[in-house]
Amino acid sequence: MPIRAEDADRYPDDWPEISLRIRTVRAGGRCECRGECGRGHRGRCRAWNGHPHPDTRSTVVLTVAHRDHIPEHCDDDNLFAACQACHLSYDAAHHAQTRARTLHEQQTSGMDALFDLEASDGT
Repeated sequence: MPIRAEDADRYPDDWPEISLRIRTVRAGGRCECRGECGRGHRGRCRAWNGHPHPDTRSTVVLTVAHRDHIPEHCDDDNLFAACQACHLSYDAAHHAQTRARTLHEQQTSGMDALFDLEASDGT
């Protein structure tokens, strides 16, 4: 998945090399997901980089997923090569939590200032 600009500094300087090694050397150009994504495939996903995905038919672009969703944690055992479908499915719950937290922060930002205004104008 693309790295969000606000998270770019959380990745190590050699992330491009780490990602390339996981996708090509270790995974051999094939998605390494073995069902962790919850999509229901048995065994290793059949998606190959640059080929049509066996389920979606979109061209596969392998990415590297963090099992614990922590960009700084780049040990090999925390990383796996994933097609778009597996990566999005694997990250779905994490993305939902992030969205909920962001929405809450947006809704509550500035509320302290509102209470300060009430106190300062005597109401």
